[in-house]
Amino acid sequence: MSSFSPVEKSFWLHRVCEANYHRLHRLVPELEAMASMVTAVPQAPGKPALRFRLLERSPFTLVLEVTHDFEGPFQVLEEPQVRLRVSLDAKTVEMLSDRERPDLHDALGREPPPAQVLEYKWTLNYFLSRWLDHCLEAEYCAT
Repeated sequence: MSSFSPVEKSFWLHRVCEANYHRLHRLVPELEAMASMVTAVPQAPGKPALRFRLLERSPFTLVLEVTHDFEGPFQVLEEPQVRLRVSLDAKTVEMLSDRERPDLHDALGREPPPAQVLEYKWTLNYFLSRWLDHCLEAEYCAT
């Protein structure tokens, strides 16, 4: 995967999180109304389903799990199984973890240096931006 490593990473991280909100909103236009455990399963022709599961909800924040559902002969493989924090008031989406990368504190410890935190968050959210772009280019849409 290509990478982009800007000089003003904190500024660009916020911009990526804002853009990810708009990407996610294009996939699931009723994002703000999510109230049940499995709300949206956008489909794309010939592609595995993209499933959104609500894990937590507060008045201005959602925590979602998003994954492709790949069905095999013996099991269902869910990849990349990302956890997202959606800030409805700030209109941002931050990736918290996925199957390969744990939560920030599990990965970096209790008091990591700010530069490591920024780099870790950048890596997660840049990946999310590319994956959401892939989903949009594949013409996923909520049914």
